Amino acid sequence: MPPQERLITPEITHRSLVQLGQRFGIHYRVDGTPLQHQPVALGHVHDVGLPQGLHLTLSNLQVERGYTSTSYQSVPWFFSIILEGTIQLQIGQQHLQLGAGEGVCAHFDAHHPLTVHQPAQPRLSTVNIAVRTTAPLGLPAPGSQPALHRWRLPSALHQHLCTISEQPPTTWRQPLVWQGLAIQLIGLGLPETTPALPKHHGLSTRDRRRLAALHARITQHPAEPYSLAALAKEAAMSASSLRQKFRAYYGCTLFDYIRQARLEQAHASLRQGHSVQHTAHRCGYRHASNFSSAFKSHFGVSPHELQRDKP
Repeated sequence: MPPQERLITPEITHRSLVQLGQRFGIHYRVDGTPLQHQPVALGHVHDVGLPQGLHLTLSNLQVERGYTSTSYQSVPWFFSIILEGTIQLQIGQQHLQLGAGEGVCAHFDAHHPLTVHQPAQPRLSTVNIAVRTTAPLGLPAPGSQPALHRWRLPSALHQHLCTISEQPPTTWRQPLVWQGLAIQLIGLGLPETTPALPKHHGLSTRDRRRLAALHARITQHPAEPYSLAALAKEAAMSASSLRQKFRAYYGCTLFDYIRQARLEQAHASLRQGHSVQHTAHRCGYRHASNFSSAFKSHFGVSPHELQRDKP
């Protein structure tokens, strides 16, 4: 089936931004006092789901009133490429301003959200790519610390993107073109060296070795019925020590990582054609409804939507 595609209304109001934010874990704030029916921006936003865990958004807007988006729902990697106009980005204390021909690769989480300000301007044209899972493309995992990495497009590619973005994305050919371009942009925009994961954090060599073995086991067998007590015994640590050391070493909690590993396995299972019910049970979920909620929260798309869009 063709990739999922959605056209967002050519008139974007504060109300439509709020509705959009509720679906994708984004908080929007309009400069000044927002009026429910007054346009914030005019233009078009094409939202396209691509294979291999990628999601593409093409925006071509006339921004009538500046607005700010704060994203709390993290993905392994997020890319924003500016074809025309300017935006400002912030994660924690790191600030960037991007102009035409520049891109940014970002990693963020709910504790360190990505904030983007789109000032009022005659034209803002952007390409955004969310990498929902690193497995299909064999991409490196992000580091434990949120970060912004600025990069510049080759001039020929910038011009090509501007030309392609002017063409209607509703034809069958365009998603194929954008799939190839998205992979190319990811290859150009990823940092040469991703932040190291993990760091020593004062752990002994023996502790690091035990944590790495535990991490590898969970990665390879995420659906096993893990318990904190059993994992602590396997790592020869107390339960509290394992919780503390795993988070210090890998930048996330032990059970957050188990959940992430299960959902990554589920994504691969669904792409292989397995049913939602089978995938839920295979990945350690007793109820398909709980699995579907967790999957959509993590990837931004439901299991059924992923299956429907599978090429």
